[in-house]
Amino acid sequence: MASPRLKYLSLGVLVFQTTSLVLTMRYSRTLQAEGPRYLASSAVVVAEVMKILTCVLLVFKEHSYSMRALNSVLRQEIIHKPVETLKLAIPSGIYTLQNNLLYVALSNLDAATYQVTYQLKILTTALFSVSMLGRRLGVYQWLSLLILMAGVALVQWPSDSASEKEAPSAGSQFVGLAAVLVACFSSGFAGVYFEKILKESKQSVWVRNIQLGMFGLVFGLFGMMAYDGERVRESGMFQGYNMVTWTVVALQALGGLVIAAVIKYADNILKGFATSLSIILSTLISYFLLQDFDPTSVFFLGAVLVIVATFLYGYEGKPSPNPSRA
Repeated sequence: MASPRLKYLSLGVLVFQTTSLVLTMRYSRTLQAEGPRYLASSAVVVAEVMKILTCVLLVFKEHSYSMRALNSVLRQEIIHKPVETLKLAIPSGIYTLQNNLLYVALSNLDAATYQVTYQLKILTTALFSVSMLGRRLGVYQWLSLLILMAGVALVQWPSDSASEKEAPSAGSQFVGLAAVLVACFSSGFAGVYFEKILKESKQSVWVRNIQLGMFGLVFGLFGMMAYDGERVRESGMFQGYNMVTWTVVALQALGGLVIAAVIKYADNILKGFATSLSIILSTLISYFLLQDFDPTSVFFLGAVLVIVATFLYGYEGKPSPNPSRA
């Protein structure tokens, strides 16, 4: 059992990572700055490089800072096991697509709406867990998924005030919503697929993340040159970068690794607290600081239902030896 101090530290880290990534990404995509805006495809590539380097350092640390041991592990686990390494190409490609979609979503949706809607990944993860891992869900979990869908539907419910402000924003709202929904499905599938691979092998999770990062880097570079190749050739892949951009890249690269490191101390209930606090903080900061969000009573009702669903989903999942990575 983890000590209460570690549990609350885990809670704080989860809340900070989830909230800060969404808010800084939203801020960076709406910031009015001189010159061209940074390329989202470039940020995804740089994040993959950061993730690979971080994981290599963690494997280096695991083997008592021995270069010989590090070289041996990487060669044995990656080069000498090509089939095992290739298995990671599928989730890596999907994660790369998902990371690009999150930039699209937060370029078109406010942070609060994005945060609540993105909780649909709980639904997709649960459904893929049932179909791919043979996991059985309890009554409370199925009920929570129904409440979750109702909550997200209410959050996306069009309000009179929104329609009176700007008619053209409906198109961008649809693009943002579509990006979040595709990201939810990709997150659910890739997460369960990765969990299945981890269960079938005894490799270090950091080695697996290096393999993911390698494919992610290749897919990311291909995507960057396919969609933004002309702009990269004109102004370079680091055009428009500033401190906010580097913060977003670092949070995206290190966020998943931080969660992987602390999740063993945080049970499903604590994870629910982290999600709920993150939604509340995102809503407050979007309203008071970013000033790009005008909450309605329907939004608040939907957000409350999503928070309730998050807690309810973890209620029966707690005794399970292998909780799903929602």
